[in-house]
Amino acid sequence: MNAARPVRVRAHWVSLVVVLLAVGAALAVQGYTQHLSTLGDRAPAADASADAVPADATAGGPIVDPRATGGSIAPRAGTLALTFDDGPDPEWTPKILDVLAKHHVHATFFVVGTAAAQHPDLVRRMIAEGHELGVHTFTHADLATAPGWRRDLEFHAAQSALAGASGLTSSLFRPPYSSSPAALTDGTWSVVADAADRGYVSVLSTLDSRDWERPGVSAIIRNATPADGTSGDVLLMHDGGGDRSETVAALDELLSEYQAAGIEATTVSGAARLSGAMTPASAADRATGVAVLAALSISSFVVTAISVALVLSGAVMLIRAVLVMALAVRHRRGAVAAARRRRWQHRGVVSVIVPAHNEEAGIEAVVRSIAASSREVEIIVVDDGSTDATAEIVSRLDLPQVTLITKPNGGKPSALNAGIEAASGELIVMVDGDTVFEEDTVERLLQPFADPAVGAVSGNTKVANRGGVLGAWQHIEYVVGFNLDRRLFDVAECMPTVPGAIGGFRREALQRVGGVSDDTLAEDTDLTMALCRDGWRVVYQDDARAWTEAPATIGALWKQRYRWCYGTLQAMWKHRGALVERGSAGKLGRRGLVYLLILQVLLPLFAPVVDVFAVYGLLFLDPLRIAALWLGFLAIQFGMAVYAFKIDGERLAPLWTLPLQQVVYRQLMYLVVIQSVFTAIAGTRLRWHRMQRYGSLKVPQNAS
Repeated sequence: MNAARPVRVRAHWVSLVVVLLAVGAALAVQGYTQHLSTLGDRAPAADASADAVPADATAGGPIVDPRATGGSIAPRAGTLALTFDDGPDPEWTPKILDVLAKHHVHATFFVVGTAAAQHPDLVRRMIAEGHELGVHTFTHADLATAPGWRRDLEFHAAQSALAGASGLTSSLFRPPYSSSPAALTDGTWSVVADAADRGYVSVLSTLDSRDWERPGVSAIIRNATPADGTSGDVLLMHDGGGDRSETVAALDELLSEYQAAGIEATTVSGAARLSGAMTPASAADRATGVAVLAALSISSFVVTAISVALVLSGAVMLIRAVLVMALAVRHRRGAVAAARRRRWQHRGVVSVIVPAHNEEAGIEAVVRSIAASSREVEIIVVDDGSTDATAEIVSRLDLPQVTLITKPNGGKPSALNAGIEAASGELIVMVDGDTVFEEDTVERLLQPFADPAVGAVSGNTKVANRGGVLGAWQHIEYVVGFNLDRRLFDVAECMPTVPGAIGGFRREALQRVGGVSDDTLAEDTDLTMALCRDGWRVVYQDDARAWTEAPATIGALWKQRYRWCYGTLQAMWKHRGALVERGSAGKLGRRGLVYLLILQVLLPLFAPVVDVFAVYGLLFLDPLRIAALWLGFLAIQFGMAVYAFKIDGERLAPLWTLPLQQVVYRQLMYLVVIQSVFTAIAGTRLRWHRMQRYGSLKVPQNAS
């Protein structure tokens, strides 16, 4: 038996997966820590069951430790443990710290892990000024309803964030949405018991300022004033989770009143005579904490960067849509005006060159369609080392205007140059071996050459085999993507590509740039850019139609687009000097090349991240807003498509596949760009890939 062929995973796909996993991880961290957070308090549910709560716990002190004798501790008489939840907050925590410093009072801050990780400087200030820290979970989650895995994560991540920010750990814990011991429910008690098993002492409250309701300064003061100044209390206030301006104002008055009443405002440990509540973190805990802080910082940066990039890319897409539509209207008006004028009659020979390599499936239809042109033409078929019956089929046609040249296989540029050398016309038309013309295609293609400044003309390429979803997608792409862009390039005088399927050239222009180069796999793009840099106008003639056979399978489509994209990148790099040149070369560089770089390289490279971010938005943001944005983008695409189909005289029926094209076809195309970019960076030299032919071409009836 033969050994199994090893599967080779290309480096660029591994890189893509790694990047997407990294971005996905960053988004998951950001989504969990920022968008699952529920900062802000609420009253406990009145009808919650408390059957499992021990009686001595509900009647005991607010500092609960089920492991200790009695299970709870009350603050010393005449003391008030001043506690703050939900911080640190960059606006309100510093103001509260300033008030505490003014009155020389220390407090206990139950910090939320995510907030501590975002503002470690405030955590360190708390420690430096003698305050005490406790744990208030990582995302302010209601642990009473959380599954076991989330409880583990909330406790561990919160302590790690505290260790990373301050170098200390704390054994004090306050469950979010907790209140007094009398308000303990079965759910809250399960959290308290779980915390005790993890080594925490749970700190509830006897006084709730209810500052989270923002009831007014006077109401906060009333709620925070002990009924009996001789008993010990734990006061609940907040330094985060919302607007705490009332809290700051009330705190200043409260501390003055406490001092006047002889009440000692202090920390939880000070009021309850606890020791060892805060201890230095171990090296492992600190390392974990630093890693947590770094992960949150990186995830925040990634989300911010992606958000900015999304806004920019959205703006670019919107500007492109407006620009393309506006210039298409302008180009259309110019084309209509030109059509009303008397047609230019070129009286010289027109040579049509057909490079062919193994084109037996469609070569007869190609040659016959050109021979049926309303304009007399010279047809030169260059058989570039075919191993099938291409040459025999052309010979059997026995058409007087057809010349067959056979040569060893040298590639498409070599075949085109051989045809140019043999041609006798001053105007030359190049057509691929899988493309048929309408009767008046050549005549229409010649019209712009009435202007001596025009060196090349791009025709309008149509998909012949547009049946099925894949054919419809390519049909839409040709009409909307290629032809709308060519109208824009024409008006902006920066045409980067005259397609190999149909292009007209002035012999003088071809000679001045040295013919067709084989430096790239996109010889048509390379040639067009060379003509622009040489000072020639390159225009688009929308009524000069040619029908080409598009790939009928995903594999064939991939090969074609991979070659196109890689060749375009080669041509862009080869002609990068146009960016700093003047005249028509500068227009190509600063308009055409920049447009290609942004729209056909950078945005497709960013597209996978957009898709991952869309999933993030559906999970953690507002799904309706994300859906609305996608529908808005689709509406813009649909509007462009309808206009493009209308001005091209196409039926709108295939546009039903447009939403699916955005979900499937777009991903396929950006994967092609990714592979092409990686190949170009690696410096790999690709061979020219011949496309599979299906024999679906027919000599078309002249379209009206």
